[in-house]
Amino acid sequence: MSQSKVGPKKSSRPSAARWARIRLFAMDVDGVLTDGTVLISSDGTEAKRFSILDGLGLARLRDAGLPLAWISGRASGATTARATELKIPHLIQGRSDKLSALTELAAQLNLPLSACAYMGDDVIDIPALRAAGIGISVPGAIAEARAAADYVTKREAGLGAVREICDHLLAARGNKPRR
Repeated sequence: MSQSKVGPKKSSRPSAARWARIRLFAMDVDGVLTDGTVLISSDGTEAKRFSILDGLGLARLRDAGLPLAWISGRASGATTARATELKIPHLIQGRSDKLSALTELAAQLNLPLSACAYMGDDVIDIPALRAAGIGISVPGAIAEARAAADYVTKREAGLGAVREICDHLLAARGNKPRR
């Protein structure tokens, strides 16, 4: 596999100080907020399973003032409905160039990429994982995405992996995570 322009990540886990420098938490949707399964019924409607643990963690981060973004390679009504319910302020769908989407959003928010955490699981996420201040992946991600990440969650995608990161970010701000 070819290297991204940004280069490989360091193998050490992010320090508390690095977590504290994060000012935007952006993530992929399918395979991060969900287990990657898309259910299509015979009438063509789509359904996805989202974790309540992840939702509460995101709500707590939002309430603590940390901007949140979902950057998905595919447009989905189920994703829009969940983002609306959780009041996710930045929903970007249909963008397979995740690094470009993250860079544009960071510029809009007047943030350097080093102040962004990005969470992804597949090849289209690797450039953003490498460019972000903290790149995060999940145990079920492709090997290249895990290797590009600074941190791989203990919990699986769609089963509290995002909550794990929310708890790190809250703790770095002095908020004790509620479980």
